[in-house]
Amino acid sequence: MTEAHPPTLGLLLAGGLARRMGGGDKPLRTIGGRPILTHVVARAAPQCDGLLLNANGDPARFAAYGLPVVADDVPDFAGPLAGILAGLDWAARQRPGIDWVVSIAADTPFLPSDLVARLHGRREAEGAELACAASGGRTHPVIGLWPVALRADLRRALVEAGERKIDRFTGRYRTAIAEWPVRPYDPFFNANAPDDLAAAERIAASLQQPEPARAHP
Repeated sequence: MTEAHPPTLGLLLAGGLARRMGGGDKPLRTIGGRPILTHVVARAAPQCDGLLLNANGDPARFAAYGLPVVADDVPDFAGPLAGILAGLDWAARQRPGIDWVVSIAADTPFLPSDLVARLHGRREAEGAELACAASGGRTHPVIGLWPVALRADLRRALVEAGERKIDRFTGRYRTAIAEWPVRPYDPFFNANAPDDLAAAERIAASLQQPEPARAHP
């Protein structure tokens, strides 16, 4: 864990219904012989001061990861914002020394190793309240930095105003955008549908290939 940025809790969002994948837990589908969630944990853990998993239903299915699991407390599968709120509330109760949470989709197996550092860097450079990842000119609202102090505003938006879209909520605040390249692959590739698993296998295989030998000068 680097100390170049404020202590940050990693919140892995696995509370979706996975309709396009035919239901079930997308993060437990395998890529390269390992569950997607295993890839996510391996990439996120070194960047964070602990990890927390947001998932609904029986938490025992994630027991092998040894992570605390928190469910949405806003009913009717209110979407990623409900998972983010659950994570902010948990951090306030259980990790009072941490002021920041980074939300990460639990079906993104190729996360960049500088995710948290660059999000904080852009936020600080722009004097912003939030930060969001982007690649190829497209923002990824689910992957971003959240101050724990925002949780009361977020609860009001979810419960009283019925807000469900992340970018509409974040549009109320100064939000910095940190951009990553999409070559040789998009680091925020996520497995939404069965065809995506095949594409993810190809990326995973390419990452395991040794670099070609370089001629000495």
